[in-house]
Amino acid sequence: MSQWSQVQQLEIKFLEQVDQFYDDNFPMEIRHLLAQWIESQDWEAASNNEAMATILLQNLLIQVDEQLDRVSQEKNLLLIHNLKRTRKLLQGKYHGNPMHIAVIISNCLREERRILAAASMPVQGPLEKSLQNSVVSERQRNVEHKVSAIKNSAQMTDQDVKYLEDLQEEFDFRYKTIQSLEQSDKNSALIKQEMLALQAMLNTLDFKRKEVLCKIGRVIHEIDMLMSNMLTEELLDWKRRQQIACIGGPLHGGLDQLQNCFTLLAESLFQVRRQLEKLDELLTRLTYDGDPIPVQRPQLLEKANFLLYNLFRNSFVVERQPCMPTHPQRPMVLKTLIQFTVKLRLLIKLPELNYQIRVKATIDKNVSTVSNRRFILCGTHMKAMNMDESANGSLSVEFRHLQPKEMKSSAGSKGNEGPHMVTEELHSISFETQVCLYGLTINLETSSLPVVMISNVSQLPNAWASIIWYNLSTNDPQNLSFFNNPPAAALSQLLEVLSWQFSSYVGRGLNSEQLNMLAEKLTGQQVNYNDYQLSWAKFCKEHLPGKSFTFWVWLEAILDLIKKHILPLWIDGYIMGFVSKEKERILLKDKTPGTFLLRFSESNLGGITFTWVDQLENGDVTFHSVEPYNKGRLSALPFADILRDYKVIMADNVPENPLKYLYPDIPKDKAFGKHYSCQPNEVSKPSDGGGKGYVPSVFIPISKILNDSTDPHSPSDLLPMSPSVYAVLREHLSPTVIETAV
Repeated sequence: MSQWSQVQQLEIKFLEQVDQFYDDNFPMEIRHLLAQWIESQDWEAASNNEAMATILLQNLLIQVDEQLDRVSQEKNLLLIHNLKRTRKLLQGKYHGNPMHIAVIISNCLREERRILAAASMPVQGPLEKSLQNSVVSERQRNVEHKVSAIKNSAQMTDQDVKYLEDLQEEFDFRYKTIQSLEQSDKNSALIKQEMLALQAMLNTLDFKRKEVLCKIGRVIHEIDMLMSNMLTEELLDWKRRQQIACIGGPLHGGLDQLQNCFTLLAESLFQVRRQLEKLDELLTRLTYDGDPIPVQRPQLLEKANFLLYNLFRNSFVVERQPCMPTHPQRPMVLKTLIQFTVKLRLLIKLPELNYQIRVKATIDKNVSTVSNRRFILCGTHMKAMNMDESANGSLSVEFRHLQPKEMKSSAGSKGNEGPHMVTEELHSISFETQVCLYGLTINLETSSLPVVMISNVSQLPNAWASIIWYNLSTNDPQNLSFFNNPPAAALSQLLEVLSWQFSSYVGRGLNSEQLNMLAEKLTGQQVNYNDYQLSWAKFCKEHLPGKSFTFWVWLEAILDLIKKHILPLWIDGYIMGFVSKEKERILLKDKTPGTFLLRFSESNLGGITFTWVDQLENGDVTFHSVEPYNKGRLSALPFADILRDYKVIMADNVPENPLKYLYPDIPKDKAFGKHYSCQPNEVSKPSDGGGKGYVPSVFIPISKILNDSTDPHSPSDLLPMSPSVYAVLREHLSPTVIETAV
């Protein structure tokens, strides 16, 4: 079943979540019509490879054209209209930046997987629940409402200033007219009446000046209150959501809404400055005793400028954290001399700033790290922000060719560092720029979340563990000494993040039973993990009891195994995976003989095994587990084919496949049939296909079960015979001779 088919079967509350991230950037209609094709492409790799993204965009447009041809024959006018509009939209938006559509589609697919994983969970995880807090949503709506009200107030004040300007011009004209009269004419009754009218106008002018200043002050105060409270909280919440998204959590949205709020507030403040400048012009033409403009205007202007400075400083954000194109799902882990990408955005989107802001990237600027190593950035480290590279027209800049290089002066210290020291060192990528606009000069700085620098790809798993632990445990964006004394993490939240690793990396998250097994693995006991705090050492530094590796190394090896060798079976949900030997036997003991389940090895790194239940002649139940298959063996033979062709030599010397039903009672071929690579292997005779006198060979996994033991067999009992050897033996020798040879 395709991922999109699974999505369509979700409950309405999950479908509403899906609806939120499909828009004109990537219409759901295209997702629906091209579901299988879209899911068969590697959008993640294309999101960091421009040539690949260009080809995928071209192919996407070709697919849309083919759909257009189909619906044209069906004369579906509405669908024809929508597809033509969508094709034009896709080509127009992404022709100059094909990587952006790859990022969007990759994020959509990843978010679908996360929602599917969440739907399979009995309850929503604590982290995700906190990110979807109804109070937060209510605050978002309040911010947008208040920003709109502030913008309207500033525009209404514009009209008041215009009225004040017109009133003063009329006063100037009438006053100068009287001043131009002869002295004798000024004593007439008509003139005295005019003077009284002018005095009344002056009183009105004074009232209107005070009223306009009061309204301007109110707008400034409302902006100040909004920035100090709700808008700041909104920005901090977005940054926290970004942290969680970086470690596999829900896709973080809301930046476009924040940009709209920041831009409207900036426009309102610049409008206030223009209003104050107009009042200054009016002041130069007319002033009087008790005039409020010279008293209040300087204070209001100073406050407006102060708010603009703060607004700009908060608006400079890292939209997409540093990430190597070769490892798109491991952001913030950077390898020396390997390019990485990072994207920044200015949330104040003003046309006057397009291509006017140059951003400079540096590493470890003005910060002290716990590392003796020092780095510099090679490549293009200065670029201009613009509105042309982003499909949504945001004012942004993306660095695509930066490389961290270790300085020679620090190279000598590497040999003195332990295996975990390098991956626990945190560094910071900093960015600075300057905005010059309407007489203001504002220096802006921001930094990425802490990154880990590695010099060898073998350090990647532990480096990624550090990134997970940091972003799970703190919302401090720059605590580079975090691992001097890393805090414990709530086990319930950590398990949720571990499930995200599976949903984002291999397309299917973990259910409650699988998470319970991991909790026992981490703690060594059955615990109520809602209240349990786990140490960093337990997670990543201390070896598992009786093993030569840590919990995280064991789990990372399983992720790698799934991704490279058994991904379709994992996505279909046929691999139970995380189940202990004890629990495995409890599950199988009452099942039909030949029932089996698949689980990951607890003793071997990156291994998967299967265990089946059998019944002896005396009625006793016995269990058999095959030696775990690792990536080396799975590279030679697909796992589904192994399950299909697996044989054991039983007591009667007749090879047979003992695997009949996948737990609990699914016929094996029904579960795995679509994943078989070919028809069941048969050994051909030399004359049928053997070239140059050779006997063709096939891979057949086979084990031998001794007939003099009723005890559960150790893995060594079920070591497979060489497939090619067995193929030849089966062709030319009798079962009795094969038994003797074995």
